[in-house]
Amino acid sequence: MSNEKTSKPKARLPRGFRDRTAGEIAAERAVLDKIRAVYESYGFEPLETPAFEYTDALGKFLPDVDRPNEGVFSLQDDDKQWMSLRYDLTAPLARYVAENFQNLPKPFRRYQVGPVWRNEKPGPGRFREFTQFDADTVGSNSPSADAELLMMACDALEAVGLNGQYIVKINSRKTLDGILEATKVSPTLRGTVMRAIDKLDRLGSEGVRLLLGEGRKDESGDFTKGAGLSKNQVDGILSFITSPDDGSKAIYGTSEAYGKGVAEVLAIRDIVESAGYGNERIQVDKTIIRGLDYYTGPVFEAQLTFPVTNEAGETIQFGSVVGGGRYDDLVARFTGQQVPATGISIGVSRLLSALKGRNEAALSPLVVVLALDDPQSSFKMASELRAAGVRCEAYVGTKKFGDQLKYADKRSAAIAVMEGSDERAKSEVTLKDLALGAELSKSVESRADWVKDRSAQISVQRSELVSKVRDMLARAK
Repeated sequence: MSNEKTSKPKARLPRGFRDRTAGEIAAERAVLDKIRAVYESYGFEPLETPAFEYTDALGKFLPDVDRPNEGVFSLQDDDKQWMSLRYDLTAPLARYVAENFQNLPKPFRRYQVGPVWRNEKPGPGRFREFTQFDADTVGSNSPSADAELLMMACDALEAVGLNGQYIVKINSRKTLDGILEATKVSPTLRGTVMRAIDKLDRLGSEGVRLLLGEGRKDESGDFTKGAGLSKNQVDGILSFITSPDDGSKAIYGTSEAYGKGVAEVLAIRDIVESAGYGNERIQVDKTIIRGLDYYTGPVFEAQLTFPVTNEAGETIQFGSVVGGGRYDDLVARFTGQQVPATGISIGVSRLLSALKGRNEAALSPLVVVLALDDPQSSFKMASELRAAGVRCEAYVGTKKFGDQLKYADKRSAAIAVMEGSDERAKSEVTLKDLALGAELSKSVESRADWVKDRSAQISVQRSELVSKVRDMLARAK
């Protein structure tokens, strides 16, 4: 007989991924429904693209210089083609537009919601799998298209209950291109420099200084290689992003790229202000860069203005919950023809992390029909209640009465329904309000004990089941 022990896998989650419970899923569903209603009210229509794309179609806009699966999760199919899980919803949109360009209305306006995946180091509110809700306008180079997305983002954040506790910030990549020209930074380092500046809100000036220079070691000891700029170049960039607007304009206003960037941002600002979205909701901020390399012009970011507490009870700098911008060259990767495009993305998973404990959504109250001596009758009652819009289940576990009540308690059921032979003989059912279900489950072991407890139960005619359950649920709200 072999003495080898059977190896058992350890039950554990991969780092940066989460299991989600019913309450979290209900909260997300409520938020998605509100955002969807706003997007559709602006005339945007839904589109779905697959989770996987060919890796070359996604492009190397994340820091994945040396291998296909750096920054993304990738695999080879049976044709030896590299495929990657999408890291956002914008790159797949560019592929879709390129494939279907001739048949699409111009401009093409779509929204999409779904999970995306990034093979990056997780952190507070930052996961390797998360949900985004995007809206994009493809085929318009008008600042009106950018302005509309900013106003729609504000309306969506209001709809989910933030009530002005956010600020949407705008800038243009062209203004930073101007400073890179002025400080003689090599174009090959543009992406590295952009990503470094994008971390200003989390790392502060000194953290960005290290990333623009030789590199930075974080709290865990991990080292991120920097852009390798000279001290004069680093000083010039930091002076630009931290100095007052008037000063920076005087220093770098001669740059053509900088001038175009300023003009873009001011045009957008004038449109949103004329529509009633003032500086208290949308404002210019030249530190906004966005980390992805495909942005070509205006970039947007929405930040929360209230303190966020993490799981350790610490108040943290949470960062952005909405991001986006203009990416006029993304479709051209496929077609060779420049197609102007702009979009926003709401980080739903991050937003829900920040909103945890504030106006959390919940599933509708649950009614449990207990199983006594006639399962057919239990299922019939449950079906009647569901047909009337009540969330209801018929118990299918053990027949022990105490176990059934404990189950209803663990399910946080609002009402338990019972129809035994005694009730059936009188054409009645018994309804029990389980608001005190925890106490009931500890002490009640038999039907006789349960029947004696009359404080929260009623017997009603079987024909009145639906109406009486509705009345009890209404009183419980």
